[in-house]
Amino acid sequence: MANASSAGSIYDRLTELGITLPPIAMPAGAYLPFVRSGKLLFVAGHIARRDGKAWVGQLGRDMVTATAKHAARAVAIDLLGTLHAAVGDLNDIERIVKVMSLVNSAPDYIEQHLVTNGCSELFADVFGDKGAHARSAFGVAQLPMGACVEIELIAQVK
Repeated sequence: MANASSAGSIYDRLTELGITLPPIAMPAGAYLPFVRSGKLLFVAGHIARRDGKAWVGQLGRDMVTATAKHAARAVAIDLLGTLHAAVGDLNDIERIVKVMSLVNSAPDYIEQHLVTNGCSELFADVFGDKGAHARSAFGVAQLPMGACVEIELIAQVK
């Protein structure tokens, strides 16, 4: 893996991974996409999207873990787009501090942590050690627009 601290390396790594950053995700409600407080950047929850629409599904009912893991990876890419818009240069991200993942889950579904790995693994691939983070993964009864996954994060910025 490329050294995440060298100039341009984050964007080189994204290119290697075949990832094009999307534009900032616009809020669907009365909130901001991100707020910076000192060196911390709080990024609002992003729902999983596919083909521009909510990636709908409930784990343990009509979606399997492997599919939702791909959805969580897609959310991570959208989060990277918002991070880029917020700081202007992803090389200015000192660390992904915390990820919180909400997984639309049937009552007996227990693999929320495996779904969330789709996001966490991508951050590790992109940022190296700076992508290692604290994390929570919750099962919830429903998410906005029926989305299968919603993820928010906190990042430390230079």
